[in-house]
Amino acid sequence: MKFIHTADWHLGKLVQGVHMTEDQRFVLDQLIEAIEQERPDALVIAGDLYDRAVPPTEAVRLLDDTLAKIVLDLQVPVIAVAGNHDSPGRLDFGSRALKSNGLHIAGPIRPEFEPVVLSDEAGEVHFHLVPYTDPSMVRHVFEDPDIKTHDDAMKAITERISGEMKAEARHVFVGHAFVTPRGEQEDNTSDSERPLAIGGAEHVSAQHFQPFHYTALGHLHKAHYVLDETIRYSGSPLKYSISEEHHRKGFHIVDLAADGSVSVEKRLFEAERDMRSVEGTIAEIMGHERSEDYVFVTLLDETPVLSPMEKVRSVYPNAMHVQRKTFAKEAGESTLGSRRKMDPVQLFHAFYEEVKGDVPSAETAELFGEVLQEFLQADSEREEVKS
Repeated sequence: MKFIHTADWHLGKLVQGVHMTEDQRFVLDQLIEAIEQERPDALVIAGDLYDRAVPPTEAVRLLDDTLAKIVLDLQVPVIAVAGNHDSPGRLDFGSRALKSNGLHIAGPIRPEFEPVVLSDEAGEVHFHLVPYTDPSMVRHVFEDPDIKTHDDAMKAITERISGEMKAEARHVFVGHAFVTPRGEQEDNTSDSERPLAIGGAEHVSAQHFQPFHYTALGHLHKAHYVLDETIRYSGSPLKYSISEEHHRKGFHIVDLAADGSVSVEKRLFEAERDMRSVEGTIAEIMGHERSEDYVFVTLLDETPVLSPMEKVRSVYPNAMHVQRKTFAKEAGESTLGSRRKMDPVQLFHAFYEEVKGDVPSAETAELFGEVLQEFLQADSEREEVKS
């Protein structure tokens, strides 16, 4: 069986105040062309179809146009799950009626995990759809008070699914989570990914996916595999922050053989406009060839530049950000630069030490973690209420 694995479309995305809808349509047209050429048995979208719970009208229209072309015109089933940016209820609306036309979307988590079953000449392939869900919801659905972290939740989910899997079928897991080899910190993140939790509580061990022949993941925007080549992130179709400047964006074509072995081919998208960084003095930049790319400019002038963005946009009309380089007095990264890379817990510790002159106690750190987690949860719930 052949299927395409993609994720993290983030339709309706704004980057530095710029709507990315037309750029997204440009690459999704390429995806449709690939489906026409490859004739896969299914398209898998591993979460974050939208960038926020209540997407703009243009994003809804783009998703509708794309899915209608794939499912209705090309007759290729689409298998998708909600990500942490999506509204599960919004994606779930009409899902039962849409299944008959080949559109399978898992919105909210449910206690039963009925797979989407497709068949080829070798037999059945079961796609197990697990949308992004907060551990508190999994704890409620499973009626298990011991489920406290994302790893606890995924362990419970995968154990339930694997306990009911048919031995004669091949099995594909589709999910949206922060998966690392053994649940520890790993630097495959980018600035455009919303944190799922704090202090490492978001990390999920790749060990949980060993029972599946292939695991199609979403959430991390860099395409890579975890633990082994059958547990993969497809990455996002476009660069959504300058931290993704060196990512090679595309999708995976997955061939699942009769014996369950997997081969994966990566195909690249060609962006209408690249996103990249540019450095130089204003005089040097004014001499560059005109480009429509999205650029983040660092000026190397040691003296202030009058109306820098206006000047830069005469060469780079889609420039997103202009800053002056900070020349530190000592070699090495500035304190401000290093703090920009800290997660909220690390930043709190640094701030506390600077103000109090001492490290926070375990009780203080734990209290901060609880408050921050409550804030993140409340923020997520506010997004859901808006939908």
